[in-house]
Amino acid sequence: MDKKSKVISGLKSEKIIIKKPSKYFADSEKHQIIQELLSLGCTKREIWEKYTGQEEERGQLLRWMRQLGYDTSVKTRRPNFAATNNALMAKKTVPVAKTIDDFETLQLKKRIAELENQLKDAEMKAIAFSTMVDIAEKEFNIPIRKKFNTKPSKK
Repeated sequence: MDKKSKVISGLKSEKIIIKKPSKYFADSEKHQIIQELLSLGCTKREIWEKYTGQEEERGQLLRWMRQLGYDTSVKTRRPNFAATNNALMAKKTVPVAKTIDDFETLQLKKRIAELENQLKDAEMKAIAFSTMVDIAEKEFNIPIRKKFNTKPSKK
């Protein structure tokens, strides 16, 4: 008989096993329980029921794992269905609304790229025009640009 359980003889010579409540486990016993959980691949509920006799573990094993420095990202839960059922499951189809949204965003991105190219062209034309006017003013000694703060002529 192990240390964790206590045997009481009943009236009809039945043996009833009373297991320890969760708060009475030593750190070494907690380590042993967690090692068994990780190595056997059982569920937390099965391990908890084995050691305490209670069906619900209410996150106690996870608290112990955190307290004792174990990696809590390890999956200790069994999948709900066998791996062979994956082939039988139908493939998920993308909803029509999502494909329409994707198409619209693609069109908008294209339009943005097109407008950016047009802006670059317009800026280059403006620079070229300004340079051309500067050169013409210097070579021909003619004022082409309108002077600011001038009054219009009266006719």
